[in-house]
Amino acid sequence: MADSTNKKALVRRYDRETLAGWIKPSSFLQPEGIELMSAEGDMQILPYREVKLLYFVRDWDGGIPERSEFQTRPKMAGLWVQLRFRDGDVMEGIIPNNLMGLEPGGFSVIPPDPFGNAQRVFAPRSALVGIEVLGVIGSPLRKRKQKAAPQAQPGLFDQ
Repeated sequence: MADSTNKKALVRRYDRETLAGWIKPSSFLQPEGIELMSAEGDMQILPYREVKLLYFVRDWDGGIPERSEFQTRPKMAGLWVQLRFRDGDVMEGIIPNNLMGLEPGGFSVIPPDPFGNAQRVFAPRSALVGIEVLGVIGSPLRKRKQKAAPQAQPGLFDQ
């Protein structure tokens, strides 16, 4: 049985085979590929070039989300990005507005439906042909307008 630091994951490969297993978030990115422990307990390394997306999921039976774009402008803070894959697919997501948190092997994004089965998605750099920033949500550079100070109420018999 996996310890509490392991997370359930579904891996979509370019050959369209989806694998279910456990991922250790602190060490799943290996130099050769993504380390995945199957539900049966077999450890395997999936080469980055074979992996399209890695979904951190709540439940294996929930499947892979079908919605890949936001229906409206997202509300959560971060960079709203569009990922373009080698096979022509497109997916949108939110990445943190902190470039120090970027992994060298790819990008972790919050998917368009954060309340669905997939909580987070990892896309290896080798699976992408491009990534474009569509917007900055909740930018700390833009300060909110301060409300004008209320004016004193004029007296009824002031002259």
